[in-house]
Amino acid sequence: METLKAFDQEVNAFVDYMFGPRDARVRGWFLLDSYLPTFFLTGAYLLCIWLGNKFMKNRPPFSLRPHLIVYNLGITLLSFYMLIELILATWEGSYNLQCQNLHSAGEADIRVAKVLWWYYFSKVIEFMDTIFFVLRKKNSQITFLHVYHHATMFNIWWCVLNWIPCGQSFFGPTLNSFIHVLMYSYYGLSVIPSMRKYLWWKKYLTQAQLIQFLLTIVHTLSAAVKPCGFPFGCLMFQSSYMATLVILFINFYIKTYRKAPSRTAVKEPPVTTEIKNGFHKDYFAAANGLQNNKKAQ
Repeated sequence: METLKAFDQEVNAFVDYMFGPRDARVRGWFLLDSYLPTFFLTGAYLLCIWLGNKFMKNRPPFSLRPHLIVYNLGITLLSFYMLIELILATWEGSYNLQCQNLHSAGEADIRVAKVLWWYYFSKVIEFMDTIFFVLRKKNSQITFLHVYHHATMFNIWWCVLNWIPCGQSFFGPTLNSFIHVLMYSYYGLSVIPSMRKYLWWKKYLTQAQLIQFLLTIVHTLSAAVKPCGFPFGCLMFQSSYMATLVILFINFYIKTYRKAPSRTAVKEPPVTTEIKNGFHKDYFAAANGLQNNKKAQ
């Protein structure tokens, strides 16, 4: 135990050395004072993917329909709460859309930080997205983009909450909460077979996610062009990270929606229905060919 405490102190001392003093307003908040819980939860997530795939290799997939309905409904409601609360909090604090610093809005900044803590915590809840894929053997869904996005967001938002828990940080989560209301509603409905015929808009969800990332980059860089005291290094990191998501999502979009062969391009062989003495006519053609070969020999 003493060794773990010493290691924890060394890790947090290194993080503080790298990023400077933390924001005192979030001291003591759940999971924020030490980086180790976030790090170990991320490691456990990656380990569960690896071990889960091994465990499920020779087993039938689980259905999990009731669990998925409850889970997706829960994430939808949480995302809706964060969306409304962020809009109300930033309105109360008269946030500047172009650039908002960390300390000028008083109590509204604390209100924003509390919502962003839920946003950070939601990222560990969303690890269940991948666990459900593993248990349902939807391995094609467990892409590099999927795992990269889930694992990195949880860690990045630990940093955001400790150093920049309000101000300019509000914009991305506001957009993302709106997208997640749509996305997890879609996922929840897709589990219900009778609803699948109404879910023609999956393609547009991916487009909306791309637009979200691009808008976040523009919003982030606007604070670099016309500074207001928000840390410049954080702006550059966020822009760079969002750029990686844009590249990966564009690659996913092209593979999923642009390279699929059209139905007319695939020519199906004609289906014959001629039956003779209880056998298809191709059976007799094959049998005759075999007999002729024997005679020739």
